Amino acid sequence: MNQSIGNCWGNRERNSHQQAHLAQLRAVIAASTIMPLSQAERDDLSLMREEEKIARDVYLRLYDRWRIPPFGNISGSEQVHMDGILALLERHGLPDPVQGLGIGLFHDQEMQALHDRLLAQGLRSLEDAIQVGLLIEELDIADLRAAAARTDKPEVLAIYADLEQGSRNHLRAFYRWMQKLNTNYVPTHLMPGDFKSIAMSEHEMCH
Repeated sequence: MNQSIGNCWGNRERNSHQQAHLAQLRAVIAASTIMPLSQAERDDLSLMREEEKIARDVYLRLYDRWRIPPFGNISGSEQVHMDGILALLERHGLPDPVQGLGIGLFHDQEMQALHDRLLAQGLRSLEDAIQVGLLIEELDIADLRAAAARTDKPEVLAIYADLEQGSRNHLRAFYRWMQKLNTNYVPTHLMPGDFKSIAMSEHEMCH
């Protein structure tokens, strides 16, 4: 099974590319043999669904405020990530932790507090907004890697790998804006060398 499905699209026909990408994710999941998940695997899927919602919701608000391409483009990608995790939850008969919740709303109080803190920081200045983007993406990468280490299910590993590839590209996009604004960022969830290696490497193209 291909564990790096591709997670990019051009500016033109962005929505159709996103839908095609989501269809790929769903096809991988639909083709999988259902095997029972451990409690850790179930918890990880729920966490990643909420984390992807935080990213989408914060980026939507920051795009409204700052109107720069990364927030507009990446919020669409985060919707695909959310939908990919939802497809896994549905495939395994698990509840959706954010079902019916609007933008910026979470049942989990820790997730609500994290969203609110990140949004408040990002609304202060464009420089702060880029810092928030970098923080969200490195947190996603770290948590996806940790979750991948706790599962052996091929379809779960495939989706996690796809989401991590997307997060690496997102981190690169925000890093370029950080350089443009002549600011600095200190990673807190990835080792500095790992963070720099991702940030300075080439954009990963679609497969």
